[in-house]
Amino acid sequence: MQKLADSSWHSRLAVFVTWGYLNSFGSFQTYYEQQMPDRSPSSISWIGSLQIWLTMVGGIFTGRLLDAGFFVPTLLTGAVLQVLGMFLMSICTEYWQLMLTQGFLTGIGGGIFFTPALALVATYFNKRRGLAMGLVTTGNSVGGMIYPVVVRQLMPTLGFAWTTRVLAFINLAALAVCVGMMRPRLPPRKSGPFVDWAAFKEAVWNAYILGWWLLMWANYYTFYYVASYATESLGLSYSSASILVIVINGAGLPFRVLVPILSDRFGPFNMILPATLAWAVCAWCWLSVKTMSGYYVWTVFYGALSASFQCLTPTAVASVTPQLDKVGTRMGMAFAMISIASMTGKDPRFSRNS
Repeated sequence: MQKLADSSWHSRLAVFVTWGYLNSFGSFQTYYEQQMPDRSPSSISWIGSLQIWLTMVGGIFTGRLLDAGFFVPTLLTGAVLQVLGMFLMSICTEYWQLMLTQGFLTGIGGGIFFTPALALVATYFNKRRGLAMGLVTTGNSVGGMIYPVVVRQLMPTLGFAWTTRVLAFINLAALAVCVGMMRPRLPPRKSGPFVDWAAFKEAVWNAYILGWWLLMWANYYTFYYVASYATESLGLSYSSASILVIVINGAGLPFRVLVPILSDRFGPFNMILPATLAWAVCAWCWLSVKTMSGYYVWTVFYGALSASFQCLTPTAVASVTPQLDKVGTRMGMAFAMISIASMTGKDPRFSRNS
C-alpha cells in the first residue's frame, strides 16, 4: 500500500488540478447565474462544457506523446497554459472573455497534460493497477471539495478576481511539483500513429467505449446544476448551495479507494456493472426529492455512486490494452471520444422554471 501511495501521489496532483477543478464548476455556475441574469443557465454551463471537452479531447494527441517519450515537455506546456488561463480569467468581466479563458485556455492546458499524467500510472502497475488508478482519482474528489471551499470562503471577502488568482496559485504550486517529480518508466515507442486503429476491430473495446460514452452523457449535468437547482427551486443562498458541490465530490472519496480494491480481485468490468446500475437508479430518484434534507441525502448517494464507476474507467481502458506501451495512445483515444458525451450531456432545456 505504501508503494502504491508513493508512486501515485504526483499523478493525484495532476488529477486534482484538472478534474478536481472541473468538478467544482458548480460553484462558478451559481455565481455566474447571479452576476449574468441575462444569460440562461444552459449558456453559462457551456463554459464548463468547453473546458471538459478540451481536457478530454486533447488526450488523442498527448497520450501518444507519453508513449513517444515526450512526457516532461508535454506536462510543462500544458501546465503553463492552464495556469495562464486562470490568471487571465481573474480579469474577465464578460461572458465571452470567460469562455476564452476559463473555457478554452484552461481547458486546452489541462487537456495537454491530463491524459499522459493519468496513463503514466498504469504503466507502473500490473497486479494492483485498479487500486493505483483509484488512488490517483481521489485527486478528483479532493479537488472537488477544496476548490469550492476556497471559492465559498474568499468570494464574499476578496471578490472574484483575487479568488481566481488564489486558485491559480494553488494550481501553480501543484503543477510545479508534478513537473519536478513525474517521469516515465517505459522506454519510448518512437514509431506509431496517434490513433491505434486496430482497437476498433476489438469487440470488447468497442462495447466498452460505447457504454462509457452513454454513462458520461448522463453524468455531468448533476455536477453543474446541483447548487443552482438548490438556489432556484429550494431557496438556498449561494453560500449554502455551494456546500452541495463540496458534498457531491467529497462523498465519492472513500469509494475511489474501496471500489478499486474490489476491482483488483473481481475485475474492473465486474465492478463497473453493479456500480452503474445503482447510479442510474439514484439519478432517477432526483425526480422525487422535494425537501432540503432529502436533497442533501440524495447528493451524498449520487456523489458516492458516480465516483464508484468513474474511478474504474481508466483502469478498464488499461485492462483491454494488450501492450502497455500503447496505453497512452489508447487512453487518449478513449478520452477524446468520451469528451463529446461529457460536453453535450448537460440538459440544454434546463431553465429557471424547471
